[in-house]
Amino acid sequence: MRKLLLSAAIPATLLAAPAMAQDASYPAPTDQAATDAAPAAEAPDGSRAFGIEPYFGVMGGWEQFDSEPNKAGIPTAIPGRNFRNNELNGSLVQGVVGFNVPLGPVFVGAEGEVSKGVSGDIDWQYGVGGRFGLRAGESGLFYGKVGYRWVNFDRFGNDSPDYDAITYGVGFEVGPKSIGLPGVTGESGIRLRGEVSTFGSAHSFRPMLGLVTHF
Repeated sequence: MRKLLLSAAIPATLLAAPAMAQDASYPAPTDQAATDAAPAAEAPDGSRAFGIEPYFGVMGGWEQFDSEPNKAGIPTAIPGRNFRNNELNGSLVQGVVGFNVPLGPVFVGAEGEVSKGVSGDIDWQYGVGGRFGLRAGESGLFYGKVGYRWVNFDRFGNDSPDYDAITYGVGFEVGPKSIGLPGVTGESGIRLRGEVSTFGSAHSFRPMLGLVTHF
């Protein structure tokens, strides 16, 4: 069985170094003065640290399922193919829509996805998932993802059932500032997203790449 190692590290470093100085010639600042002087909390890309950030995007990629027995019940052999070539696979176009909840340098969020097979054995896919990760640099994200997906195969004809299982993945997003381009899209804007996920207990390999637009 093909095994896919998925891991996501979410480090967050918060440093506070207040300087204290007292001079007999000047009174100590009041609590209100210290509050007024403190900068507002914000994320690494300059946006506010807390709120809701909706987005949508379009991605493309490929998924290949293994030929091992699985809890989803996907058949392990395809009529007319030999043993070495009986794995279900195909290229995909995917639409995603979701939202992030920034929490300073980290974030959590949720999204839904719909995918259409454009070649190969896959017909449609539908899924939902939750994301969690680190906001890095000017406009970057590194995240882990856990969700649930339904898969329908064109290979099995119009009466193909939907096969479903938990999905796991890791990915990244990078915006214009993070790749050395001017920040013409503002603090969020368009980002390049790359993601790798698997269906069930490592029963597929699914790399995807595309663009997402944040608001």
